[in-house]
Amino acid sequence: MNKLKLVFATNNKHKLEEVQAMLTNFEIVSLADIHCFEDIPETADTLEGNAILKANFITEKFGLDCFADDTGLEVAALNNEPGVYSARYAGENNNAEANMNKLLKNLENNPNRKAQFKTAIALNIQGKQFIFEGICEGTILTEKRGKSGFGYDPIFMPDGFNTSFAEMDMNEKGNISHRGKAIEKLVTFLNEHHW
Repeated sequence: MNKLKLVFATNNKHKLEEVQAMLTNFEIVSLADIHCFEDIPETADTLEGNAILKANFITEKFGLDCFADDTGLEVAALNNEPGVYSARYAGENNNAEANMNKLLKNLENNPNRKAQFKTAIALNIQGKQFIFEGICEGTILTEKRGKSGFGYDPIFMPDGFNTSFAEMDMNEKGNISHRGKAIEKLVTFLNEHHW
């Protein structure tokens, strides 16, 4: 049986690896695999909006079934910043170190360190669109811990754990992460339907 081919609208190889590990019944291909090297606009002011923009871009331009995600870190004490601007929090060059440093500075001496990661996924398949969401609640640490993961992982400790995301292996993180939860909903949905 041929695996259903789905484009994951990302250039982030970490995200791609995480998702490929969870969606083994499908052939997951990246933007590079379909020779899409354009910067897809992410101009919406919500995570859902950005995911929809990216998914629609691929479907309209390449005519392929696909899904796209957008993820943000929402910090309670900072009015849910950086949110939709998480990747560009410290400027346009998507520098994870600079983003973490800015966040730690903005939270300096603030006792409220509650935060959540939120992932929104838009799936375009056979002419229909579906939205999935995953949330992982946790705390912002006062210093970076761990070497794996990416983005804000070294300063985010999920509730119920005493390790940061960056101190977990990919499977452990995948089981509890926001993206893991959103992908799980996507996987369940895809597996329950016969495409």
